[in-house]
Amino acid sequence: MVTSKRSRFIRLFSTYLVLATVMIMIIYPLLWTIGASFNPGNSLVSTSIIPENPTLEHFRELFAGEGSLQYVQWYKNSIKVSVFTMLGTVISVSFTAYAFSRFRFRGRKNGLTLFLLLQMIPQFSALVALYVLAQMLGMMNSHWLLILLYIGGQIPMNTYLMKGYMDSIPVELDESARIDGASNTRIFLQIIMPLARPMLAVVAMNGFTGPLGDFILSSTILRSAEYYTLPIGLYNLVNEVQGASYTTFAAGAILISIPIAIVFLLLQKNFVSGLTTGGTKG
Repeated sequence: MVTSKRSRFIRLFSTYLVLATVMIMIIYPLLWTIGASFNPGNSLVSTSIIPENPTLEHFRELFAGEGSLQYVQWYKNSIKVSVFTMLGTVISVSFTAYAFSRFRFRGRKNGLTLFLLLQMIPQFSALVALYVLAQMLGMMNSHWLLILLYIGGQIPMNTYLMKGYMDSIPVELDESARIDGASNTRIFLQIIMPLARPMLAVVAMNGFTGPLGDFILSSTILRSAEYYTLPIGLYNLVNEVQGASYTTFAAGAILISIPIAIVFLLLQKNFVSGLTTGGTKG
């Protein structure tokens, strides 16, 4: 009995120790970034997590738009790209996942294998081809080309996620609806989509946060300052040999989290599973 309690205590202690370690690894850099954004000056050498003389000067500098700093425009560009990427990803992934989940057609297995292989190819391996494509189409500095590329990159992984979730929805629901005269479109819109809301929320979140954290692809397509998204613009703040402002970079990085937090709160109620439980009851 004593041995059992001791082993249980050790397991719980080990679990909480791992959780505490992970939390520190996540929270500490965030606290340091927040502290740096309120520290005066431009260097990180003299900054601290709790500023001795906190200031909002770096946030004012971001919105003042002085010199080459066009933070508000970069913010608008990022929101535009993220929102349209999210919408396009949700729509395209819903259709592809529904087709792979509910229909049996020639090339279905090969298509799933292709999606699996595409996930294994690093994004940067196609940068040269994408740059040449943008040049040929005359779409350098085009947010719409960037959005299409983001949507295409989101489809393989999210299709697998969505298909796996749709496979868990009972096929009996489809068959019952067909007996009542429902078409595939009506089944898709009125039965499958409402039950797949938890996974739709995950796909939407992936589609929204992806562009906000991408630097490699966006910097390949967007070359003019007025078309920059936040990752490119903020990178240039610390990439300058002279005049690099790490504290202003920290302030700008903190503000990126605001739209992500808003989208998460809007989708939070859908981040639950098991909505299909009882779907065949009643």
